[in-house]
Amino acid sequence: MTAIVPAVSKATAAVIFLHGLGDTGHGWAQALAAIRAPHVKYICPHAPILPVSLNMNMAMPSWFDIISLHPDAEEDESGIKRAAESIRELIDEEVKNGIPSHRIVLGGFSQGGALSLYSALTARQKLAGVVALSCWLPLRNSLSQSVIISNKQISVLQCHGEADPLVPPILGSLTVEKLKTMLNPANVTFKTYPGMPHSACPEEMMDIKEFIEKQLPPIKQ
Repeated sequence: MTAIVPAVSKATAAVIFLHGLGDTGHGWAQALAAIRAPHVKYICPHAPILPVSLNMNMAMPSWFDIISLHPDAEEDESGIKRAAESIRELIDEEVKNGIPSHRIVLGGFSQGGALSLYSALTARQKLAGVVALSCWLPLRNSLSQSVIISNKQISVLQCHGEADPLVPPILGSLTVEKLKTMLNPANVTFKTYPGMPHSACPEEMMDIKEFIEKQLPPIKQ
């Protein structure tokens, strides 16, 4: 199931946005509707229900298992790869609907942001950009420039709250450093927001709006 904010006019671009752990796509669909561009369709899928080690194996909406949020924690490699494959299938679906992949921005918050980064770096489809909010790069030690097939020049907007108690800002900094070794550093933007916890703020939403409008401009008819 998926929450969708349809384009106001004919959809010539799309944003696929992945929610965080324990959430659904509805909240982000509402947030994105508030900053929407008329020619863009916003797709906010719901994660499957999985037991999560970090939360005492309780079952909840989760893209993959999280064992710990420590920078050197063990990771659910097969789950992350499986989830990334399902995101690439979503991208293919939009391409079948008539939106070319280079007119698609992938994004997400927290665990969804982590998955959007990993999926974009490992995708064969050329994408317009990635919006990675309050997140980290999964399997970062096994990722290198050689893994990236189609998106070496992709633009990334990475955002993090400086007062995030759940995903420590250091994980955001480590992620941006790693991205700059794999991508064109000029295309990687890291923004932090003083006092912002593990959430979003109006200033961040305006930064996201600007980024999406820059990466997905209207097509001149």
